[in-house]
Amino acid sequence: MNGLFQANIEDRGILLDPRTKLFILLTILIFVLGGMGTLTPEWMNTLISIMPLLLLCTAKQWKKALAYGAVYAVADFFLIFYVDSIHGTGKYLLIMLCTLIVRIFPSMIMGAYLFATTTVSEFIAAMNRMHVPVQITIPMSVMFRFFPTVMEEFSSINNAMKMRDIQIGGKNADKMIEYRIVPLLVCSARIGSELSAAALTRGLSTNSNRTNICQIGFRIPDMVVFMMMLCPYLLLILNKVGVVAW
Repeated sequence: MNGLFQANIEDRGILLDPRTKLFILLTILIFVLGGMGTLTPEWMNTLISIMPLLLLCTAKQWKKALAYGAVYAVADFFLIFYVDSIHGTGKYLLIMLCTLIVRIFPSMIMGAYLFATTTVSEFIAAMNRMHVPVQITIPMSVMFRFFPTVMEEFSSINNAMKMRDIQIGGKNADKMIEYRIVPLLVCSARIGSELSAAALTRGLSTNSNRTNICQIGFRIPDMVVFMMMLCPYLLLILNKVGVVAW
């Protein structure tokens, strides 16, 4: 993965079914971002948030894994140990910043990993296996190519603006936002239209069963990950029925 959302299926580490990755992302969204983790032990949220870090390590994305692990660890460490030792307005700003990192960062990294290690064909095949309507499959499959393409366009715009000295510290720094955001918005609208047309051209909107040459299916790693991700749901159910309390 050259970029956060750029796909590179040749080096994706452990091979997981797209449905397994979606289940991991859903679990992170429910318990970490959604706040359901308050009904489970505090360490459970941490274990769930570590999953994207482990997947990045299996894909040998050491820099991204180190950056994610360091930022998350610092934010979580601050919330646990130093939140009561700081006073004043800065305390609330730091709490807000660290809370956003701890809650949002895991789901964002897991979503980026899902985009970068799953091809559109694999994703569509997984959606067909789950009998998801095409009204949902088509927009989501378009989004799989939208983010990488937008990131490439943004990189090209950034290089073009640097050549014209439109950057922080340059002679035309006042034009930096206008000359970067406006072209990016125009490119994003055009890319979305082109990808939608390409999806329709390939027959994704037809109601007939489509064939797919990619092989997907649950393997031993998928079973192991599924068992790990089922633990917070089990603890939540036990808490709801009154068997355990936290």
